[in-house]
Amino acid sequence: MSQLYPTLPRRREGISRLRESFKEVENLKKPYQMSCRDITKLVTRGQLPAVEVVSSVLERISQVEGRVHAFISIMEGEALERAKEIDKKLKEGKQVGKLAGVPVAIKDNMSTAGSRTTCGSHILENYIPPYNATVVDRLLMEDAIIIGKTNMDEFAMGTTTENSYFGPTRNPWDLKKVPGGSSGGSAAAVSAGEAILSLGSDTGGSVRCPASFCSVVGLKPTYGLVSRYGLIAYADSLEQIGPIAKDVNDCALLFSVINGYDPKDSTSNRKEKTEYISGLEESVEGMKIGVFSEFFGKGVNAYVSDIAHKSLKKLERLGASLVDILLSHLSYSLPAYYIIAMSEASSNLARYDGVRYGLYSDDEAKNWKSFYSDTRQKGFGAEVRRRIILGTYALSAGYFNEYYLKALQLRTLIKRGFEKAFETCDVIASPTMPVLPFDIGEKIDDPLSLYLCDIHTVPANLTGMPALSIPCGFSDGLPVGLQLTAPLFREDLIFNLGQVLEKSYEIPNLSPNL
Repeated sequence: MSQLYPTLPRRREGISRLRESFKEVENLKKPYQMSCRDITKLVTRGQLPAVEVVSSVLERISQVEGRVHAFISIMEGEALERAKEIDKKLKEGKQVGKLAGVPVAIKDNMSTAGSRTTCGSHILENYIPPYNATVVDRLLMEDAIIIGKTNMDEFAMGTTTENSYFGPTRNPWDLKKVPGGSSGGSAAAVSAGEAILSLGSDTGGSVRCPASFCSVVGLKPTYGLVSRYGLIAYADSLEQIGPIAKDVNDCALLFSVINGYDPKDSTSNRKEKTEYISGLEESVEGMKIGVFSEFFGKGVNAYVSDIAHKSLKKLERLGASLVDILLSHLSYSLPAYYIIAMSEASSNLARYDGVRYGLYSDDEAKNWKSFYSDTRQKGFGAEVRRRIILGTYALSAGYFNEYYLKALQLRTLIKRGFEKAFETCDVIASPTMPVLPFDIGEKIDDPLSLYLCDIHTVPANLTGMPALSIPCGFSDGLPVGLQLTAPLFREDLIFNLGQVLEKSYEIPNLSPNL
């Protein structure tokens, strides 16, 4: 018997390894449930074919898309062909990119060569661009796979993704609720497992709002860090393309791929392309977080305010300090934003006249004025027409100085207020959205109420500063997001802070029950 004892430790080790193996099998996720970094690791090692990843995501789309409606177009054939090409490259021993085999969804206002790009509008229903947006080319260079084009508020004008010619997108956490907007399809696709990553555009919160409502991570970058070439314009001086992901690390990885100077975009900043993954830290020790009391006060849902406060207290326990700040002229941010945005929209959308671009009416009996009016009446939805009319009014002779010029002056004052606040803190925190996701149709006939929902998000667009929305909790099963705003070009600060907070929660491991 004594001779048997030396073998027992080895047996115990074997049993322990066997248990661990069983545990790994139990914890195995389907590809559509995996993080971007896990997929790329397995694909590049040859342990998971890219075709299997795409097939898993397409199967998930077939299961839930009928209820969520995150997509306008699904590029099934193209995605599978591209996956086969990536698998072939790997078999031949060739190097693959940082996003090898990762299915990415693209908001349908970014040009994709040979594939329909509608902006969620009837007026562009059949438009097929001859070229890719720069961000799309950068994704393809890193061997990402475009899985489809996502639903959106028409021309990115909205907070709910209800203003789409193709019908509303639904919130994966509660199908009766809105997913936020205007990039609601992009956020819902990631949340529902219909894409691993996605791109949205943010003009006044259009990445961060749906990220908050759908419990995913969304970044509005510093203005000029991501090329706008190939993005169909709404308001040029405000909008930026931004990444959406399940967690902060994946969001930082996607941003690392798409940022960088582009000579095709006159608004592109010449700052060198930056990689954000290696810079992510594990500590917030000594970081000062600015808190503006009005972001948590009147007009903010009590549950939202309480959950956001608890997140800040958690960061304080982790070593950060909370600092009270003042933000001068912030009460003017909404009117200033909407005057600027609508004025720029009026100018940008003037090209859609049925002759140069857009829907064409073949009724030759009409004169030019009637043809133009009829085309735009039929082609644009109610919200787009409302914003064009208001923007045209603000730019008209006699009102330009009273509205548009004053809005630009206020924009400068608001930016100075933020710069002053950042002299005493590193990051400014607030709830991303002042309310919980609300019912589809609840506010559709109350545009002013919807505009007020943007109160926390529009300052980052007016100032050009980066802002990140990360999930921070739930109220009655509905997601709440925390917004972190940083000085220009300091995305690293909010990624670091966001990752530390994320790791203190189990939220990235949660998924909606669809």
